[in-house]
Amino acid sequence: MRVWIVFLLCLAGHAFAAPTEEEPVVEEQVIEEPVVEEPEMGSNPVQVEVGEFDEAIEVVEDVAAENPCLNYHCKKGKVCEVDDSNTPMCVCQDPSTCPPADGEFEHVCGTDNKTYDSSCHFFATKCTLEGTKKGHKLHLDYIGPCKYIEPCLDNELNEFPLRMRDWLKNVLVTLYERDEDNNMLNEKQKLRVKKIYENEKRLQAGEHSLDLLAHDFEKNYNMYIFPVHWQFGQLDQHPVDGYLTHSELAPLRAPLIPMEHCTTRFFEVCDADSDKYIALEEWASCFGIKE
Repeated sequence: MRVWIVFLLCLAGHAFAAPTEEEPVVEEQVIEEPVVEEPEMGSNPVQVEVGEFDEAIEVVEDVAAENPCLNYHCKKGKVCEVDDSNTPMCVCQDPSTCPPADGEFEHVCGTDNKTYDSSCHFFATKCTLEGTKKGHKLHLDYIGPCKYIEPCLDNELNEFPLRMRDWLKNVLVTLYERDEDNNMLNEKQKLRVKKIYENEKRLQAGEHSLDLLAHDFEKNYNMYIFPVHWQFGQLDQHPVDGYLTHSELAPLRAPLIPMEHCTTRFFEVCDADSDKYIALEEWASCFGIKE
C-alpha cells in the first residue's frame, strides 16, 4: 500500500497532465500502450519576471527564427528536422541516437515481450515500424524490464478494486496533508478532501484485510465517491471528454502492472462494451460507485 501511495504521489507531482500520445484505436481487446510521456515535468516552479530580461528574450526570439524546430513539438519517437525551405517537420528518430539508459529502472517492456533500454528507444523503434502490421500491434506494456506476469484469477480480480479504492482515498489524504504551496489540488478539491480527512470514521492508511476494506466501503461509501471520480479526472485530459483512451490510462496502468498482476485484466473488464474507451460510468461501476 505504501509503495502504491509513493507511486501516485510522484505522478500527482506532475499533475497527471503531461501530454500523452494518442494512439489509433485497434481492433484487438488490448489495453493500448502506456505512453511514458506521462512522467514529463511540468512548468518550472522558478518563474522569471518578464521585463528585466528583455535582451535575453530578444536573443531567444532570434534563435527561434533561425531554428524553426526550437518550439516545434513532435510526438514520442519523432524528432524535428527542417526541409530545404527551412520548414519544420517531424521524422522518426534513429533509436541509436537515444541517450543510454542509466539503469534498469529506465527499461520498458513492449507488447512484443521485448525489453527496451528506455522509452526513447521503444518509441523510436515503433515509429520506424509505422504502417506495418508489426508496428500497428506494438505498444508499450509496462514500466520496467519484461518479466513473467501471473494470470489474474477471478477471485483476485474481485479483490483488486477493494485495494484500489482504499489506495486512491489515502493518496488524496496524503496530497492534502502535504499540499501547502504545491498546488497539487485546487481549492475545490481541497474542500472535498478536507471532509474525508477530518472524518473520524475514516479508515487510516495501512495494511488491512479484504474483509475490513469491504466493510468500510459499505459503511463509509460516501468517502470513496470523490477519490474514484478524482482519479478519472486526472487521467481524462487529452481531450477532456468523459472517456479514457488507452493512452490516457497509461500513466496509471503502466507502473502498476509489475506490482499488481490483475491491472491489465481489471481495465479490460472496465471497458464493458469493448469499444476501447472507458466511460465515466464504466469506470465508476468498476469501483462499485453507483452515483
